[in-house]
Amino acid sequence: MSSTSTQSPGPVGYGALIRGNANFRNLWIGQIISLLGDWFNLIASAALIAELSQSGFAVGGLFVVRMLAPFVVSPIAGVVADRYNRKRILILTDIIRAIIVLGFFLVTEPQHIWLLYTLTAIQLALSGFFFPTRGAILPELVSPGELGSANALSATTWSVMLALGAALGGIVSGTWGIYPAFAIDALTFILSAFFIIQIGYDPPGPPDASERTISSALRQYLDGLRYLGQHLDILVISLQKALAALFFTSGLQVIQVAIAKSIFSIGEAGGISLGLMFAIAGVGTGIGPIVARRFTGDRKRPLRIAILLGYLLSTLGMVITAPLFNFETVLLGTLLRGIGGGILWVFSTQLLLQLVPNHFRGRVFSTEFAFFTLMSAAGASLAGGGLDSSLGIGGTLWWMTGLTLIPCALWALWFVARARTMHRFSP
Repeated sequence: MSSTSTQSPGPVGYGALIRGNANFRNLWIGQIISLLGDWFNLIASAALIAELSQSGFAVGGLFVVRMLAPFVVSPIAGVVADRYNRKRILILTDIIRAIIVLGFFLVTEPQHIWLLYTLTAIQLALSGFFFPTRGAILPELVSPGELGSANALSATTWSVMLALGAALGGIVSGTWGIYPAFAIDALTFILSAFFIIQIGYDPPGPPDASERTISSALRQYLDGLRYLGQHLDILVISLQKALAALFFTSGLQVIQVAIAKSIFSIGEAGGISLGLMFAIAGVGTGIGPIVARRFTGDRKRPLRIAILLGYLLSTLGMVITAPLFNFETVLLGTLLRGIGGGILWVFSTQLLLQLVPNHFRGRVFSTEFAFFTLMSAAGASLAGGGLDSSLGIGGTLWWMTGLTLIPCALWALWFVARARTMHRFSP
């Protein structure tokens, strides 16, 4: 491990982690900067395509592209993360994404929508390498006592930057237009790479010549799938983000674009109201896991119980949002849904970090990301189709509210079945 921190036998707090571990601190600062640009980009892209296309299905298509691209590269990404220098992968993907984002300036007319889709696909395919690699490298930069705090802080940072980046992105797009957000996004990737360069990291040696073949890479990927097949609990945990994305989180993002544009429109193309909805979701996803972790710690059983609570809070948030009474109730429902979703995301990740061995971690995280992106694409596509059908915004929201109960029930059933099995075989 390449941590600069003191190896503590017990849990380490957030402040002590940031002060004492320079490697994590640089990774974390890079994450802050990069995510700020990511949310600028998403708000700007969604507002741009809504303005150019005037179609809910086209907006849904943007989210489909954003999710399918990482799915396509996931078999390669997991093997790469487990075979090569993880730090170099992070730096290289940041630099290339900075160059790609500048191409968004060329999208100015409705006939350029294909270019927006293409550039988005390339950018998110590179993210398909970045995020699993970042998840895989994290335990190598921190001690076991720091891991829980590092994971929670990283996830909370995602949430805080969603709130800040979406709000600022909405303000920039709604006040000064869409294109400045793309310039900011490109700059943040460069700054992120700069901080990752500062990390002191001792990677494992390069693979032998016999391990550099395509057949070897395919064998390693299949080994990762076999590992999941042989460890059913790991597989079920890996599916939670995907199930949530399919039934409510991904489709809700598409619907929020329509709400901002057609119902509660503030700013150019609804950019400000869209930014506010994403921002309040970010506040919720940040608050949820931090507060819940005060009760669960890093203990596995409480983490599993909290995931069920996360599903229930998400359902409650959808129930409050669906009637579309006013913008205030939409924001309240979005906050609760964000709290529930944050708990689900952070705690499922924490369970994987604690349960999966290092030599499989990259492939497990890339497969989890593949599940998530594929189901996100399906959820976004279905929501976009619902918006263009007779259901409209309200009907699609109510359908999604009911469907939220499905992953909640499945997790509850698995929790009970697993508890009974462990009790049966315990001495």
